Amino acid sequence: MPAKSTRRIDYETSAMPLGVMPKDYPDGCAVETHRHERGQLIYASAGLMKISADGALWLLPPQHALWMPAGRDHDMQAIGPVSLRSLYVRPDALPPGFPDQPKVIHVSPFLRELLLRAAALPIGYAGDSHDAHILGVLLGEIALACAAIDFRLAAARDRRLARVCDALIADPARDDSLEDWAAFAGTSSRTLARLFNKEFGVSFVAWRQQVRIMLALPRLATGTPVTTVATDLGYATPGAFTQVFRRLMGAAPSSYFEA
Repeated sequence: MPAKSTRRIDYETSAMPLGVMPKDYPDGCAVETHRHERGQLIYASAGLMKISADGALWLLPPQHALWMPAGRDHDMQAIGPVSLRSLYVRPDALPPGFPDQPKVIHVSPFLRELLLRAAALPIGYAGDSHDAHILGVLLGEIALACAAIDFRLAAARDRRLARVCDALIADPARDDSLEDWAAFAGTSSRTLARLFNKEFGVSFVAWRQQVRIMLALPRLATGTPVTTVATDLGYATPGAFTQVFRRLMGAAPSSYFEA
């Protein structure tokens, strides 16, 4: 099912230097590999977006966005219904020192409100208008933002490994053993374990923990109880989930967003 846009014209063809484009994606909607002539800040105000580029994979909850430089091939997939608010910036309008590589950006409450406000602005705004000022402030906030956590995961190159990773992202509660996953991928457990270490630099168990914690973030942000999130992600107890979350994120799940 194609993404639904609330506008007939997008900022990629507009003469204006920057603007925010709203699009809604149903669960599972995939955008094939493409590139933009403008830089793009990819931000999902609701839902979780999976993005691949440059041999890396990102899972972005609503607390983070991904800056994608102009001309960079990438693809996207919605995990659950996604409300995307993409900022497109003409390269000559970027501030000096703006990232020239894909970069995760922390979305503060102020930056979120700026993005949502900008998404409602008309495409044909005047260059000296209040609307233009809002967009200028927005770009300045992005330039100052810096992610405390890098949500980058290496994208699997081996098709057997990619099949296992995609299945785990789609159903993180699956508690199959390495041997079960190897049979699913059509290989041996020894080969699958070697592929995880070769391509990701971590074990199968460590990679699964990272994915589960990333998938927990958007649910915790909306107030879903820790016990519910832990159970839905396959943890035997909330304590086990909390232990892994604290080790990877530096805070307990109950206090992470307060921090």
